Amino acid sequence: MTHPIRARIDEFSQQKRVHANSLIISVFGDMVVPRGGRIWLGSLIRLLEPLGLNERLVRTSVFRLAKEEWLRTEALGRRSDYLLTPHGQRRFDEASRHIYASYAPLWDRRWRLILGVGQLEQKDRDALRRALFWQGFGALGSDCFVHPSTDLSAAFDALVAEGLGHLIGGLMPLLAADSRLGGTASNADLVARAWNLSELSDAYAQFVATYMPALAELRRDRSAEIDEEEAFLMRLLLIHDYRRLLLRDPELPDVLVPAGWPGQTARVLCKELYRRLLAPSERHLDRCFSIADGSCPPFDPAFLERFPEDDPLAAIAP
Repeated sequence: MTHPIRARIDEFSQQKRVHANSLIISVFGDMVVPRGGRIWLGSLIRLLEPLGLNERLVRTSVFRLAKEEWLRTEALGRRSDYLLTPHGQRRFDEASRHIYASYAPLWDRRWRLILGVGQLEQKDRDALRRALFWQGFGALGSDCFVHPSTDLSAAFDALVAEGLGHLIGGLMPLLAADSRLGGTASNADLVARAWNLSELSDAYAQFVATYMPALAELRRDRSAEIDEEEAFLMRLLLIHDYRRLLLRDPELPDVLVPAGWPGQTARVLCKELYRRLLAPSERHLDRCFSIADGSCPPFDPAFLERFPEDDPLAAIAP
């Protein structure tokens, strides 16, 4: 029987269509940033080849990411390093706080609202909705956006950074507390209106079904050595798939999600499997990662702070 790690890698590499741009962003966020934030294109091509991404596809995808201002280049002789742009770095910093957290944020039982009180053109309305959805806001109609825990000042700063500062004069930030009047709508009613959790729940359940066999096998045979390249590839796919789920997840506090919410199980699974893959995958990067001058930068020790140990959800681990 094929080992579950090998089976997942084969499953991915045999796909007819691969979203290479998104996968490359996952490489940068999870593996390039901790090693100084830059990588030689030839090294990136070599790292991704076992997943079925050929040189032409990687070059085309990197070019597109540069055009979209996610990446930039720095030449060194005839070689070039690729780095995240300030825009790309900011997006990664926002995402990493969620990806590598061990548990969902606590809630102070107050809702953060952004109300549209000015007239917006349709293109501005659409851009605002996309930008706020990226930050985890739900929508109550076309001009009311809601979030349980975000910092509203940071949310507005992010809109400015997205080039939407001209819209801020028509937006009103508010804090709202539950007045607890009998017979009125509940927090659960608000959540059901603002977010579609059913599709997200199914996606989290599929994530657990995809990666649990590998974790179960590693738990069963704790003395088994993991192939270093396979550990790298599995770690990349794990974080890539988890990151894509979190882009759709408002990360509601535990008290606001349905009982048995599979997002909690997925978070714990991702943390444990990531930590088991970390050491062998880093040894592979030590051998195969390089920048334009041919050297391999060591990883930043702060990188080890990802998925902190104080995890109150550990008890629900499958």
